[in-house]
Amino acid sequence: MKTLHILQLCAFYYQLFVQFDESTAAPSPIIKFPGDNSPKTDKEMVTQYLLKYYGCPKDTCLMVLKDTLKKMQKFFHIPETGEMDQKTIETMKKPRCGNPDVSNYQFFPRKPKWEKNDITYRILGYTTDLDSETVDDAFARAFQVWSDFTPLKFTRLMDGEADIMINFGRWEHGDGYPFDGKDGLLAHAFAPGSGVGGDSHFDDDELWTLGEGQGYSLFLVAAHEFGHALGLEHSDDPGALMAPIYTYVKNFRLSQDDVNGIQELYGELTNCCKRSGTKPGPSPTLGPVTPELCRSDIVFDGISQIRGEIFFFKDRFIWRSVNRRSTPSGPLLTATFWPELPDKIDAVYEDPQDEKTIFFAGDEYWVYSTSTLEGGYPKKITSLGLPSDLKRVDAAFNWSKNKKTYIFAGDKFWRYNQVKQKMDTGFPKLIADSWNGVHDNLDAVFDLSGNGYSYFFKDQYYHEMEDKILKIVKIGNIKTDWLGC
Repeated sequence: MKTLHILQLCAFYYQLFVQFDESTAAPSPIIKFPGDNSPKTDKEMVTQYLLKYYGCPKDTCLMVLKDTLKKMQKFFHIPETGEMDQKTIETMKKPRCGNPDVSNYQFFPRKPKWEKNDITYRILGYTTDLDSETVDDAFARAFQVWSDFTPLKFTRLMDGEADIMINFGRWEHGDGYPFDGKDGLLAHAFAPGSGVGGDSHFDDDELWTLGEGQGYSLFLVAAHEFGHALGLEHSDDPGALMAPIYTYVKNFRLSQDDVNGIQELYGELTNCCKRSGTKPGPSPTLGPVTPELCRSDIVFDGISQIRGEIFFFKDRFIWRSVNRRSTPSGPLLTATFWPELPDKIDAVYEDPQDEKTIFFAGDEYWVYSTSTLEGGYPKKITSLGLPSDLKRVDAAFNWSKNKKTYIFAGDKFWRYNQVKQKMDTGFPKLIADSWNGVHDNLDAVFDLSGNGYSYFFKDQYYHEMEDKILKIVKIGNIKTDWLGC
């Protein structure tokens, strides 16, 4: 039997399901299948999870539970406590891929691949959710995700047998692995090989869209599935297309981890192999790399306390910690919580009075209630009373001392009245004239609830200001004092 992968998703996450090797007879996902009884207690769920995904010995799993939990926690970039704590349980309960977790890009057993660069595909059926031209385009773009970085060429056949046969179906649809109705299982694909090898099926009980609003992105699901159909396994890089927990992202780019994996199988796209009609130049060999907190000198795009946790933003990733003494967990994609944001923000702050989170990027800003974007946003920053020639802001925070919001850009700052929804008169002012010792061109600023101090971040350093006396009392290193490096 060929290796089969099943993609499972729900409201916020796509679940990318499930690997079987040749000795496996049936899928065994943690999410309920027809006829399957899900675990009833957290302890049962944890044990089943570790059995399925981390090779915990069936008869002695409880004896090595702590060590196996640490492996799982390390994979998902959460604190390695070895305990069944809240973050661990929450992570385990997320819809996810049903195959064992692996580190960075991986391959199927025996590393199957197509032993040729010209691969054919055929679309056997369509969903009624999208017109046929849109479906054709979504699949073509999903294949191009991989051909952009390899010598692979994908050709569509209109009849006959293709290497990758694509279809939509409901429940039992002819391959012995039924779908389960709306949500849950969304698609599955076979690994490279003869017969059903590479074939990809999509559940037609789902609402297929281009990813905006409700429903599921056909393009993103197909791109992941075709990765499996080409021989890739899952990655522990949260920014990778082949990660087990998959979040819809607005501006998709294939990560460097995915690029490394597909090029390990098929090689790079060289000048000799470039598509006809394309412009000359180097092949696109570099994708976005997920930053590591302690292995590089990260300059954060924004830092803020949001709903009691400290969030660190860098490009399309976030880390979060419960206090300044704890090591931040992550990274996660920013789109996990705020999917409409661009890949990079300039500033962020929380308005604790209205329990809103406000993000700035370029000359626009977004307002969220928890993870829901409020209607009418993004808006231009000029609607806040900022000047029309201001291209971006550097930092912003709502100061608990007077409940006013301060917005910094260059060597100036503005004060915004959240209650009156208008900018205070007499601004902007120079930062040097009002904030003694604080640098211009800040990266981030926020105050911790109730501790009487505000923090101004610049490059790898920060200034700690005592709010009562408006005096800088400490200059420290972000890595050591905030990141636990």
